[in-house]
Amino acid sequence: MLAKAFSAGVLGIDGYLIEIEVDVANGLPQISIVGLPDTTVKEAKDRVRSAIKNSGFSFPVKRITINLAPADTKKEGSAYDLPIALGILAANEKISPDILRDNLILGELSLDGTVKAVNGIISMIIGLRELKRKIIVPADNAQEAAIVSNSAVYPVKSLSEAAAFLNGEIEIIPQKIQASNELKKYSFYEIDMADVKGQLFAKRALEVAVAGNHNIILVGPPGSGKTMLAKRIPTIIPELTFDEALETTKLYSISGLLPKKQALIGTRPFRSPHHTASNIALVGGGSNPKPGEVSLAHHGVLFLDELPEFNRSALESLRQPLEDGMVTVSRASRSITFPARVMLAAAMNPCPCGFFTHPTKACRCTPHKIEQYRSKISGPLLDRIDIHIEVPPVNYKDLTDEPSFVAGGDGERRETPGRETSHDIRKRVNKARSIQLKRFKKSKVFANAHMPHSQIKKHCALDEESKKLLKMAIDELGLSARAYDKILKVARTIADLAECENINSEHISEAIQYRSLDRNIIN
Repeated sequence: MLAKAFSAGVLGIDGYLIEIEVDVANGLPQISIVGLPDTTVKEAKDRVRSAIKNSGFSFPVKRITINLAPADTKKEGSAYDLPIALGILAANEKISPDILRDNLILGELSLDGTVKAVNGIISMIIGLRELKRKIIVPADNAQEAAIVSNSAVYPVKSLSEAAAFLNGEIEIIPQKIQASNELKKYSFYEIDMADVKGQLFAKRALEVAVAGNHNIILVGPPGSGKTMLAKRIPTIIPELTFDEALETTKLYSISGLLPKKQALIGTRPFRSPHHTASNIALVGGGSNPKPGEVSLAHHGVLFLDELPEFNRSALESLRQPLEDGMVTVSRASRSITFPARVMLAAAMNPCPCGFFTHPTKACRCTPHKIEQYRSKISGPLLDRIDIHIEVPPVNYKDLTDEPSFVAGGDGERRETPGRETSHDIRKRVNKARSIQLKRFKKSKVFANAHMPHSQIKKHCALDEESKKLLKMAIDELGLSARAYDKILKVARTIADLAECENINSEHISEAIQYRSLDRNIIN
């Protein structure tokens, strides 16, 4: 007898429908799975056999053929265990085949028949929500599925429960969830920019970087607070929209990084890979392509600590994603594109020993060693980093300074500007971002950092004083054409933060200060 069940797979970050055909016929007892299954799918036959027996059903002692269609697409993962088991039960007349076809079924089986969570549920449901089928998923995946589904989502904990539900023997209450409440529930940060003492210049540079979505590198001796500052960048980026949260959650779900029973990623991602990370770990890939760190940081921050210690080829592989906002992984059979719209934040010491710019500790490095250390970062990659700032050590006064408070107009106490909270900074960033959205509403650009040359000419016009200042800086620093454009883009962002329509010499002057690595300070 032939039975059909429907499940889903993931190709890149998008879901597609998989039709599972189960044929139980007379012949030598064996199970054969066809349709380009990987090792995990092939092993399903052993899990399914034990799960059916341990759930109180008889397993047919016949020849069983299972086809996963479309047959020309490789299937991987354990999400097909439950539909295969239910298909065998339907072919063995334990479940009505007609009822089985009206459902989309996903889930991994334990040997005792327990249904376990699987990766990529949210991508599968988004890709197939127009089908309007009832959806049967593991209980641990129910919230994730319900937040994007147009259909009823039924959580099950075991194979026997799923079979009883399909036979109408028990009733399962559909999982329901309010998307806006779920997003708000997980949008809380445990850290704040007010935690950082001193470093006013660095905080200002981070505000400018976030306001225009500019890449930034922090240069300073060990212990100056570079990592602490970088970790707080997501707290001043505008809050995730629901669509952005969905995109981010899809990537985390596919990679198996979505926390258990959490439906959405509600905060901006912050990814900080170790400097030993390979090219594939950073940009994605593999025999069956998966997203890398740059994609997992989509809509958030990719932080590269100890930048010169990264493998040079791994760093160079980031150049194209930083420019295009996406990663395309090409294989003989197909090409897969992962989104990678990130803000890059990097940190490095000024020299190998770390104390070249330290006011009290002596540097032990020769000029040649310092130049060799910095040359590990290629010019083309450095040109893609808009803002370079030096982060000095924090002095004792700043370390011991307690936040002071002033009375606001409404009578509430507020911290003084020196210890601003992330919320205060984010309000200014939101204003600057709204100016940019109005400016670029007729184009695909969303922030100043992504302006093409035609937009730079249109929106970054300079007066004579600003032109003279910029010419002087270019002649002395030997800036490249890309660095020249970066200064104009950063100056445009500084003007937006000041709510100025035109760029003036003050904005250009501040933008030039944010190119510290272009200066020849090794003398």
